[in-house]
Amino acid sequence: METKTARGNHIQRSWDLPDSAITPEEYYRGRREFLRVFGLGVAATVLLPPRVRAHSAALNDSLNPTYKLDGVKLTPEELVTSYNNFYEWGLAKEQPKEEANRGWKTRPWNIEIGGLCANPRKIDIDDLIKLLGPIERRNYRHRCVEAWSMVIPWDGFPLAKLLDLAQPTPQARYVKFTTFLDPANCPAQRGHDLPWPYTEGLTIAEARNELAFLAVGLYGKPLPNQNGAPIRLVVPWKYGFKSAKSLVKIEFVAEKPQTTWNVLAPNEYGFYANVNPNVDHPRWSQKSERVIGAGFFSGKQPTLVFNGYDKQVAHLYAGMDLRKNF
Repeated sequence: METKTARGNHIQRSWDLPDSAITPEEYYRGRREFLRVFGLGVAATVLLPPRVRAHSAALNDSLNPTYKLDGVKLTPEELVTSYNNFYEWGLAKEQPKEEANRGWKTRPWNIEIGGLCANPRKIDIDDLIKLLGPIERRNYRHRCVEAWSMVIPWDGFPLAKLLDLAQPTPQARYVKFTTFLDPANCPAQRGHDLPWPYTEGLTIAEARNELAFLAVGLYGKPLPNQNGAPIRLVVPWKYGFKSAKSLVKIEFVAEKPQTTWNVLAPNEYGFYANVNPNVDHPRWSQKSERVIGAGFFSGKQPTLVFNGYDKQVAHLYAGMDLRKNF
């Protein structure tokens, strides 16, 4: 699926899946309007011919049977790579695929690991993959805060492996994730209304959970730019905005880090952001979700607590008021 927008001219492909057909319009427009109010100006796309994209080389991955999700249909690769929220590249779902592939490079790419840890370092992404490998595949449910969902086969390694490499000190209680800053290439980052670069955070216990994952690919191929190349966080029991893309820094800190959406609207986007059908977003219900790729007439499916991963993560929040700590 590919849609190109250029100064108001829209080319509709026959296989396009429009936003209005997938995400309830009030949800989709709600976040757009929120960003508009905060003054995010997205530069108009220049008229350029479609970029010829080479096929990515396959990853030497192996499916971890623990995370196979038997009986669950994977979202088609073409939808996973063309229906994206990645606001550095624009507000519309189709913009990241187009804008992030106009010459933006994700090799070479360095990641800084630091803060309260015994083994800080700055390391090239490919060297990090060698250290933390082998790469494995995990099929994870993905639930967006906008009330749509996918099932994605990620390739990568457990986040706990990176913690073992860095050896955070006892004073470290949180992990802060910082994404790239490249206003020369990213239209939205040329403004200053959002607190770029994008930041996110987890508790140390969440980061060590078996589900927390660093993805470097999907569907057996390196991550496309629009999906967070070359490395992104994946925390499947939380809403998708917690899974920060295109990471450049991972820090171990003592205090709860400020995170982008929580700073912008703390009453709408909590720090924990655990999927919870019993806690609605102030502007829409979270009790059900629309499944991307399921068809126009498939209806919605009920949303599961912790996105269906309660057995793996519920103990992390024992005794916590999940309505207050949403």
